[in-house]
Amino acid sequence: MAICVLSACKDAPQNGANGQTTVADSFYSSSVTTGKKTADVSQNSSAANNAAASANNKPAVKMMELPAPLNDRPEKILRRKGYTTSYNSKTKNPNWVAWHLTKSHTYGQNQRSKEVFHEDEQVAAPRATDWDYYNSRYDRGHMCPAGDNKWDATAMNQTFLFTNICPQNHGLNKYEWNDVEIMCRDWARKYGAIDIVCGPIYYGRGEQKTVGKNKVWVPDAFFKVVLCRQGQPKAIGFIYRNEGRKQQMADAVHTVDDIERITGMDFFPALADDIENRVEAKAELSKW
Repeated sequence: MAICVLSACKDAPQNGANGQTTVADSFYSSSVTTGKKTADVSQNSSAANNAAASANNKPAVKMMELPAPLNDRPEKILRRKGYTTSYNSKTKNPNWVAWHLTKSHTYGQNQRSKEVFHEDEQVAAPRATDWDYYNSRYDRGHMCPAGDNKWDATAMNQTFLFTNICPQNHGLNKYEWNDVEIMCRDWARKYGAIDIVCGPIYYGRGEQKTVGKNKVWVPDAFFKVVLCRQGQPKAIGFIYRNEGRKQQMADAVHTVDDIERITGMDFFPALADDIENRVEAKAELSKW
């Protein structure tokens, strides 16, 4: 499983209206590639951003944490108060979930004990429901964690939408994945803010396992990527297998470049190319 996080000094603008686009179904990591950004997604060219987005029927990259639009799999962009998700109607899971985590967002009085998982009526049926998880032996695994959204009741409630959830091994959910979530909150407090992107990985080896009547895909692994822009920018990624066996954090560390290659996604396209090329090529946990 891989995890990638991005951090920044200033609060990002709050998420806004929904956008939608659908593309071809074939998207296994073995059959996709990713390239580096060009001028039409550079940090300093909003006009080019919007023109490219309009030409491709895709949302423009306006927030630093958002990956580039996906052209090789179904994608519907859903903007929430605390995160943005790219929903895949074939897998019934998010392609990715991204959010800007500030120091102030790591505190709050809203508790997850009051919330329940619920269908996302903004996506068409068939879609994931609570019944799909009963007796599946998989947890309802948060991508954007409830613990990052105690700052606001609506933000907390929206983390329980199934468009933010994937079938996740109980041991992974309880231990390694939770450890990284806690570590990211520590980083947000240390640096003031970070940007995070995470989601499922499917390796495409044989028939994909599913759960429930709606055939929600069970990921083979998960990624998370993190970028910090305070001081000397840096980034780091993680991949964890979707299984209960103990996985050492040091073994899970990957560069963002590695995770882009595995997932076929392009992370942090709004960064200036020289910064992006430098930070995505290195992953040193000791530097955090």
